[in-house]
Amino acid sequence: MGSCFSIEEDESEIRPHNKPVGHGVGGYPTRSNPVIPQNTDLYAHETEKASSIVVIPKNVKDLRQNPGDLDIFTYEEMKLSTKHFRPDKVLGEGGFGIVYKGVIDEHVRPEYKTTYVAIKELDPEGLQGDREWLAEVNYLGQLRHRNLVKLIGYCCEDYHRLLVYEYMASGSLEKHLFPRVCATLTWSRRMRIALDAAKGLAFLHGAERPIIYRDFKTSNILLDAEFNAKLSDFGLAKDGPMGDQTHVSTRVMGTYGYAAPEYVMTGHLTARSDVYGFGVVLLEMLIGRRAMDKSKPSREHNLVEFARPLLNHGKKLFRIMDPRLEGQYSSKTALKVANLTYQCLSQNPKGRPVMSQVVEILEALQPQDKGEEAILMTGSGSVTLYEAKANPLKCESGREADALKCKQTNGSSKSEVPKECDLYSPSPDLVLDVGSVSSRS
Repeated sequence: MGSCFSIEEDESEIRPHNKPVGHGVGGYPTRSNPVIPQNTDLYAHETEKASSIVVIPKNVKDLRQNPGDLDIFTYEEMKLSTKHFRPDKVLGEGGFGIVYKGVIDEHVRPEYKTTYVAIKELDPEGLQGDREWLAEVNYLGQLRHRNLVKLIGYCCEDYHRLLVYEYMASGSLEKHLFPRVCATLTWSRRMRIALDAAKGLAFLHGAERPIIYRDFKTSNILLDAEFNAKLSDFGLAKDGPMGDQTHVSTRVMGTYGYAAPEYVMTGHLTARSDVYGFGVVLLEMLIGRRAMDKSKPSREHNLVEFARPLLNHGKKLFRIMDPRLEGQYSSKTALKVANLTYQCLSQNPKGRPVMSQVVEILEALQPQDKGEEAILMTGSGSVTLYEAKANPLKCESGREADALKCKQTNGSSKSEVPKECDLYSPSPDLVLDVGSVSSRS
């Protein structure tokens, strides 16, 4: 769902004049079909290199001739699995189209093991082209890692373009980090999600030919029923530099507030461009604010510009940290996470750590105590609610009211539980437009 903008493009990047389709919400899990074998080591990405993408279909015709190992579904099967795309099955919607919750079982396809899925039907009149749809099939169809969503299959029938992912029961990190009701993630859970996401990026960067994700943000980090994090939406992913290459030059695409400054200015893309995006998300988890927020005073609209200079100053840091996390972390640990965030957000790409280093640092900072958690079981799965401590003296005006609404009553929360569809509604991404320094494709 990243808003796209253009800066430069070589011939291999020219968009085919096909019916446009988009990219956006990605993957969703089933225990019967895990992303990797259960006996695989938790840190498999550190010992196993991701295979490079060798055969990549250039268009839909090539894909039909070389379908790969993914399940290929008919459009009729997609209709059956979503009850004919019933409105109450909608999980989210964006420029790419609509995402539905579905189930594929023996009634949809004989002898198919019951699997809950998320089905993305791409809008023929959407904002993106076949290239983004093919990128999802190419990358997620060939890569397997516990911190990447699993692409189960697709439908490519006539002009229909659908992708079938594992179902992620807890929705996106965005919806839990910036909830509509007063429920938020504890420090320990945020740190675990950060580690999971870092492992996903490290796996991609460790491929024989590095894969650059290019759209790292909270809405693209999905959470399963146990709140394990996985990267979704590979519509903007791109093979990184090889051999003597220092970067790849490409159209500048992404989401305003998350894209690395050198990439926005020059179109030069490296793995450390992803590191910057990771730093933005880590900052959002520390401060409890969105990367871009026009409701704040003008000097605070851009979170990185406002907060990064304060990350290495203890007293100033603790004044801007998310007040809902008060009492859940040690000052020493918070300063270390803040310092890591500061390094990831360096204006100089060479000053940023590589993702394997980020993983090592976050592993050492994982809390031993999971903290106080209130688990609310619902019919469709579990939603984890956390009591936010009210502290008007330290809350800013916007969050003070939220904190006051969350006073504890007999140790349980009376916060309203978000509806399932809310977990997948699109984020209000801002459109990046650098036409003044670039030529549009």
